[in-house]
Amino acid sequence: MLVLVYRKCSTCIKALKWLEENNVVFEERPIVEQNPTYEDLKKWHEMSGLPLRKFFNTSGLLYKDMQLKDKLPEMSEEEQLQLLASNGKLVKRPLVVGAGFVLVGFKEEEWRESLR
Repeated sequence: MLVLVYRKCSTCIKALKWLEENNVVFEERPIVEQNPTYEDLKKWHEMSGLPLRKFFNTSGLLYKDMQLKDKLPEMSEEEQLQLLASNGKLVKRPLVVGAGFVLVGFKEEEWRESLR
């Protein structure tokens, strides 16, 4: 299982602590230094069944600086995926990719159901 995190993110730290406390085996990947590729994001989006907007870090400064709240509705899915692949700080985290599932953000109950 792959877990993409940003170590300066308090939610990511909380999620990593939860994984360790629950003895979940995972590979950690820094989302900023090793940003997901367009192909990764496209595959994970399809696996997740979630709307693509759920993959955006809407509370991030970059998202706000780029005024993406107003721009995303006008962008194609292709353009949105390219944008996400351009900068790891735009991607909501933590992002968990397992065998046949993807979790976006840390929701303890959802993680408990999927990861046990």
